Amino acid sequence: MTAMTDSDLYLVDSSGWVEFIGDGPKSGAFGHYLNDFSRLLVPAIVVYEIHKKLLLTKNDRALGRFISHAFRAKQVPLDAELADSAARASIGHQLAMADAIVYASAQMHGAQLVTADPDFRGLPGVIIP
Repeated sequence: MTAMTDSDLYLVDSSGWVEFIGDGPKSGAFGHYLNDFSRLLVPAIVVYEIHKKLLLTKNDRALGRFISHAFRAKQVPLDAELADSAARASIGHQLAMADAIVYASAQMHGAQLVTADPDFRGLPGVIIP
């Protein structure tokens, strides 16, 4: 696991939130990054993906846990500048739309992307616990 420094910012993608909220086998590894709200960024696309998943599964307890964590962190809205960066990341790294938005969000804010998604393997600024 990568040690945090005082200036580090982290963006945990949807796969990490699912592990954390669902108490998956890597819950503790993701919790390491998710529990320091002052260093945590949450893009709008991650809010959408997790919120939708939890609404579909009707898991109110998990939804409450997600909201209580995610909304204490710095929110990253999807604007035209981020959309442009995401389009370029999508083409440059062969990423799907949501993955490109997540990756571009981390890059624009100088944050490390923390993920369980192998689609990000090998990209700069990515931590796979």
